[in-house]
Amino acid sequence: MHHPDEAPDRHAGRGLRRVVEQVDGEPPLTNPKAERVRQVHTLGTRSGRERSGQFLVEGPQAVREAVGADGVRVHALYLTQQAHDRYSEIVRAAHDRGVPVRLGTVEVLTAMSADAQGVVAVADQVDVSLDEALLAVPRLVVVLAQVRDPGNAGTVLRAADAAGADLVVLTEASVDVHNPKTVRSSAGSLFHPPVVVGVSLAETVAVLRRHGLAVLAASGDGAYDLDDLLDGAAAPGAVDPGAPDLAAPTAWVFGNEAWGLADADRAVTDAVVRVPLHGRAESLNLATAAAVCLYASARAQRR
Repeated sequence: MHHPDEAPDRHAGRGLRRVVEQVDGEPPLTNPKAERVRQVHTLGTRSGRERSGQFLVEGPQAVREAVGADGVRVHALYLTQQAHDRYSEIVRAAHDRGVPVRLGTVEVLTAMSADAQGVVAVADQVDVSLDEALLAVPRLVVVLAQVRDPGNAGTVLRAADAAGADLVVLTEASVDVHNPKTVRSSAGSLFHPPVVVGVSLAETVAVLRRHGLAVLAASGDGAYDLDDLLDGAAAPGAVDPGAPDLAAPTAWVFGNEAWGLADADRAVTDAVVRVPLHGRAESLNLATAAAVCLYASARAQRR
């Protein structure tokens, strides 16, 4: 039986028929107004995500990481015929994990997501509790305090993953980490380090301290220069003995894009560190400053 809103494509090729038969025998999706298509599309909204507990993963890079990541539950994978042929490794990974694969027309995939690039997945939200995330004792943690821009949050997630961070925390009043732009900007890194959301900064700092981490705030007017701290990590004793030790387990706190960290938030950290500006730029944006700080810690810790 065909679904009334999903008429079969009479011109489908062998590859399309083979995939459909492997999964559930269902025909390809051809109606952009079908209920299934609408349900996937609503995951691009916060209300849709809150109702379902699921979110949208768009584009081949993010979907590739989602279907290959341990602990990520992917409910369905949707592709155009062209994307199926081009990204066969994604289809194989989905089959290996028992993820249903459906083909759809370009119009259907576009109706699901304007940023799909022919590939969309639906997955359970990936955030965990702070206690669960700290079962493995971390050495490098990223804390985003009231960071509101989804592109910035996703880019910091990507930098944190690249620097080897063990955990990323988005405090209350921060952007929804499952926002489609955040997911896309993370380029799949959302599915690597554990992510905690919705906790207060004070609670986060207290718990991280109990786990032996120093807590550093990044700010352009910080009392400590990041270069000096790196010099001290390379040659102990080169800086003030009371200065932070970058080689020690560390949590970096990054504040809001517009106003940075409030005085009360800075006060709960152990030290405030600035990234030196050697040229004429007035400042660094959030994601760039975060990448510089995280790589400084990663370098010092690897020594």
